[in-house]
Amino acid sequence: MVHTILVPGLLCSPRLYAPVLPAVWRFGAATVADTRRDATIAGMAARLLADAPERFALVGLSMGGYVALEVMRQAPERVVALALMSTSARPDAPEQTAARREQIALARSGRFEALVDAAFPRLVAPDRADDAGLLATTRAMAADVGHDVYVRQQEAIIGRADARPLLATITCPALVVHGTADQLIAPGHGEELAAGIPGARYEPLEGCGHSSSLERPEACAAALGALLELVAA
Repeated sequence: MVHTILVPGLLCSPRLYAPVLPAVWRFGAATVADTRRDATIAGMAARLLADAPERFALVGLSMGGYVALEVMRQAPERVVALALMSTSARPDAPEQTAARREQIALARSGRFEALVDAAFPRLVAPDRADDAGLLATTRAMAADVGHDVYVRQQEAIIGRADARPLLATITCPALVVHGTADQLIAPGHGEELAAGIPGARYEPLEGCGHSSSLERPEACAAALGALLELVAA
């Protein structure tokens, strides 16, 4: 059996992983990391490590992937398997940082709910932009997290380190999952992760957007199950 820690993305709560948890539980206990209290990605990773068992499998989606890669920087010997979903090893480009600053300003000006609704179409594949269920889950997660945490998380993302030099040092079994229709983090970022991590398995999800665990739960559950099966014996 293996303990699995799942790290949520920006403005996401444990609801992000609800559809895949039954598959994870087949291999042992699972917990969702707390990314709400720290102002840096390094701080989120340090909190995760302080709360975690000595050895664990690690799953990170989007911002959760940034945290997972920072865990691999801080304590790689504790991670028995790594799954990176809808994420990137690269730091923000200047235009991305500028966009985040605009979103922070909107959140601070009392337009948080409108910001969430405006962001939703880019969080999913184009053909899911009218999906009422996905929108409801996105709104619920935003309400779970709140605008203060959203601002703190955006600041943490802006300040994150470039993880590309780290990739070649990762030696545990690794999985990279990325939607081919991801509008927020282009699929090339997932391909770069898979190419950079020795022996990593790449699982492209055809037609899937950024919210992979919610859009394609069955495919994500199967991929995570195959990874955990390697280390759960």
